[in-house]
Amino acid sequence: MNTDWLAQPCAVLNESTRTAALKRQGQLTKPPGSLGRLEAIAVQLSAMQGTDKPLMEHAHISIFAADHGVAAEGVSAFPQAVTAEMVRNFARGGAAISVLATCLKATLEVVNLGTVSPVEPLANVRDERIAAGTANLARDSAMTEAQLDAALQAGRTALLRAKQDGAQLFIGGEMGIANTTSASAVACALLHESPQLLAGPGTGLDGNGVARKAIVIQRALNLHQANLAQPLDVMRHLGGFEIAALTGAYLAAAQNGIPVLVDGFISSVAALVAVRLNSHVSGWLMFAHTSAEPGHQCVLAALNAQPLLQLGMRLGEGSGAAMAVPLLQLACALHNGMATFEAAGVSGKI
Repeated sequence: MNTDWLAQPCAVLNESTRTAALKRQGQLTKPPGSLGRLEAIAVQLSAMQGTDKPLMEHAHISIFAADHGVAAEGVSAFPQAVTAEMVRNFARGGAAISVLATCLKATLEVVNLGTVSPVEPLANVRDERIAAGTANLARDSAMTEAQLDAALQAGRTALLRAKQDGAQLFIGGEMGIANTTSASAVACALLHESPQLLAGPGTGLDGNGVARKAIVIQRALNLHQANLAQPLDVMRHLGGFEIAALTGAYLAAAQNGIPVLVDGFISSVAALVAVRLNSHVSGWLMFAHTSAEPGHQCVLAALNAQPLLQLGMRLGEGSGAAMAVPLLQLACALHNGMATFEAAGVSGKI
């Protein structure tokens, strides 16, 4: 595997601008702390961007799409053909993330890493197919080492495109039928939790479907138990191309000093792998929302994460993260635009 880049150090957060931003917050015409987490967001972005007046004007959204062999076990309420069909929907502007990206004036790209069904050339869709989906993780290793390397690298190059695009924020999304099964399996292996605790409805399974999904995940954990000691091994045996790409993108974002807004359950599992590979990645991650997937709470707790929103969403695609972008923009606007007590001629706290 060509993974030397994974060991590159993360960018260092700017403590001077963090301190300056904190000082400014204390001078604005409001009681201290009265804007709640909006204040903390502005200060965090100040440290990330190296300025006491951060900006959040341009977000870059990369959606990674791939299929999963474990779909053959009947773990999804939708057929596998939906992955490729949704890639077309993204390109044509009909998906939730497409609408949100337009509203936010964000750059949106889709990276096809391995749909089972062929996809014709489409605008803003990059064909970087590694294989026609992963192998069935309940019966074999999901990926070869070379495939894992390619998926991680795909995430890194997506992040580098975002950097070249002048992005002030990176959002990674995913699309892949059966990918909540893969993500749950990865989370179970990393957190040493049971599938019964972490498995959820995904695309809309009923109670019997969720129970079947947990059984399939347990079979996979039993099959690969001798090869789950290291994060990359967990990803290779249990993960998906799009989940690995998200991990690669998050690592590269931290290395290049670009803030990340993490989406829901699957994206958070990818973030957990990235943080297990390099704990300093956590300083560059913000978490958008709490997914309705039951396993998300466990993953968030492991990451010591405090999401910004709780809307009952479980769509994926980066949609929950996109919903939180206006909060970041408003936090910056308040921080930068409010008057200080001195400038406004308002008496400060006694």
